[in-house]
Amino acid sequence: MTQAYPPAEMTLDELRDALVPHIVANVVFDGWSDRALAGAADRLGVPPSRARLAFPDGAIDMIDAWFAWIDHSLAQRHPATSLASLKIRERIRTLVQGRLAIADREAVRRALAVLALPANLARAARFGWRSADHMWRLAGDTDTGLGHYTKRASLAAVYATTLMIWLNDDSEDHADTTAFLDRRIDDVIRFERAKARLKPDPDRHFSPALFLGRLRYPDA
Repeated sequence: MTQAYPPAEMTLDELRDALVPHIVANVVFDGWSDRALAGAADRLGVPPSRARLAFPDGAIDMIDAWFAWIDHSLAQRHPATSLASLKIRERIRTLVQGRLAIADREAVRRALAVLALPANLARAARFGWRSADHMWRLAGDTDTGLGHYTKRASLAAVYATTLMIWLNDDSEDHADTTAFLDRRIDDVIRFERAKARLKPDPDRHFSPALFLGRLRYPDA
């Protein structure tokens, strides 16, 4: 997601990536709006009409691009190789806190207001799943069975609730958010361990986990 060419020579995908940080800088004043996009286009030196082509669905596309930008930034700050020496609990903690450190609170607050609209709920759910999937992949998860889905569902819920605490956290160094996150991660780890103990023997019983894994990765 780097600006490899002058704005006039960029593809729409490249232009979208280049516009995102400038849009976010305007959101605090203008929300996720055409005005924020026009300001970003002016900053980048491209016609507003071309900038709008990069976000055909308006605000929801801008938010989508920003969340993808955060994913990319998170991978740069916390590559999988740098997390490998940590316990899984610490990897997830580091990644959730890393996302919060990259995000802008007012931009998140305004994004959530847009995503809460009935027409946007389905895409909002996909965004949450995508963020959780990205964090688990950075954490080194290779589960192809039922755990692939339960881990992501659990982390999406943890991230969403932690986000709400963070938005209103005025404690020093966001200590309240950190304490809440630690408790939620402990809950997820206990659940995954309990689920692992109850996992059926695939040689003796039908295994939903193995079945779903083979549907997802037929050659596994």
